[in-house]
Amino acid sequence: MEVVNINQKFSLFNEHWSPKIIGQLNGQDVKLAKVKGEFVWHDHKNEDELFYIIKGTLKIEFRDKIVTLNEGEMLIIPKGVEHKPIADEEVWVLLFEPSNIKHTGEVKHELTKERYGKI
Repeated sequence: MEVVNINQKFSLFNEHWSPKIIGQLNGQDVKLAKVKGEFVWHDHKNEDELFYIIKGTLKIEFRDKIVTLNEGEMLIIPKGVEHKPIADEEVWVLLFEPSNIKHTGEVKHELTKERYGKI
């Protein structure tokens, strides 16, 4: 068991759209990411995904609506739902998702990460 200081972990990296694993439990990864700009349209066919906003405001675009998340808010995106995160300014996000999840689902893009770093 180890206490994790979220702010200290965020201080260890600066790149955007490159989640870092800070913990694992029951086949799930807890990740931190700094995001800015637009991500790519994608879905995760077999995995739900949790976004929790630590700092900033994140918009998540769906095919039929846009959801805005502010600091202290979270959203669970069900498996198979296509979405595109958008951050006008830098946003700090905590993600909770299965360890085997593909970063951009089946979509290959210049932002796609094949492996996640651990911090």
